[in-house]
Amino acid sequence: MDSTEKEKSENKPETNISSCSNCLKPESCSKLETFDWLSDVPTPNLKYDIIEVRFKNTRKEFFINANSLRLNKGDIVAVEASPGHDIGVVSLTGELVHFQLNKQRINPESYEFKKVYRKAKPADLEKWYEAISLEDSTMLETREIAAELKLNMKIGDVEYQGDKTKAIFYYIADERVDFRELIKILAEKFKTRIEMRQIGARQEAGRIGGIGSCGRELCCATWITNFVSVTTNAARYQEISLNPQKLAGQCGKLKCCLNYEVDSYIDAQKEFPSKDIVLETKTGQAHHTKTDIFRGIMWYTFDPVNQVNFIPVPVERVNKIIELNKKGKKVEVLIDATITTAVDGTLDFKNEVGQDSLTRFDEKKGKRKKKRNPKRKKPRNDKRKKS
Repeated sequence: MDSTEKEKSENKPETNISSCSNCLKPESCSKLETFDWLSDVPTPNLKYDIIEVRFKNTRKEFFINANSLRLNKGDIVAVEASPGHDIGVVSLTGELVHFQLNKQRINPESYEFKKVYRKAKPADLEKWYEAISLEDSTMLETREIAAELKLNMKIGDVEYQGDKTKAIFYYIADERVDFRELIKILAEKFKTRIEMRQIGARQEAGRIGGIGSCGRELCCATWITNFVSVTTNAARYQEISLNPQKLAGQCGKLKCCLNYEVDSYIDAQKEFPSKDIVLETKTGQAHHTKTDIFRGIMWYTFDPVNQVNFIPVPVERVNKIIELNKKGKKVEVLIDATITTAVDGTLDFKNEVGQDSLTRFDEKKGKRKKKRNPKRKKPRNDKRKKS
């Protein structure tokens, strides 16, 4: 390989490399990556001018390809910004972009899209990498300045524009903050345009990223774009213990995954009677304690104070007892022996993990006494003494 060819290969930008905002190649980070499920579907030769471009972490915007450039997913492009231009990565093209526009309620005919200028050149990439390398040091210096000014705010992240003409400072604050003096100091120190943007605790967790209690990467850092309010009612519908330490995520708010299965639980509970209804039997009053929704079992006890001796009762049987109680009749027992459907109160799975105690090696075991083998031959010295 000649020296000229070697220089060309070194200057050629690398694409489709998995990385993040803290890596050297942030152009192909996997955060909020969109799967194009229409990529292998044959479509007529329709022209789609609108593309989706992803910037640092969770920021995405739509642009119009006015110059009819041949763009594919993963290409690095220079797009219109105010002022100057910005550098981003094409995250979505084709017909799927229109589905995203409908999802976000954007009308393509009335919305004013910014333009895509060109594919990023080596000079654009060099300036972009230089701007990214300044983000961490800028964030740390800004935190020190905000502390000196005694501002009740936390600088969570800094994002430089691709041409280094503007810097966006993401901050978290519980109250309204007067940061006019801070903007003057930052503009004079970093010689660029300053924009302050307030975000919430969930947005900060999405920008920083991390591993959740499930062992997977945080949903807010991978695929969640719009945050939906989460309440404790979601935990109540799913019969989850209202423990703040278990329900809260790394952002300190309720976990977003509490909303994932709420609808299926609500639909399943439509056939269940109210939990406040007390079942009248000749033995006594049975009070509801817990519900196994997907198995269709409700657990009752005759001692609501001590909460002992739980009896599993199928939903069909509970509804029948309630109808008889409304007629003034009391049943003999909660579970009718004539019912063919047997209720097994045991778990239908085996927990293979954690069966052994973690402290099983801490217990000191007694030393075993060695047993003498009776068949062992006696030493010769004993035979001589006998003789």
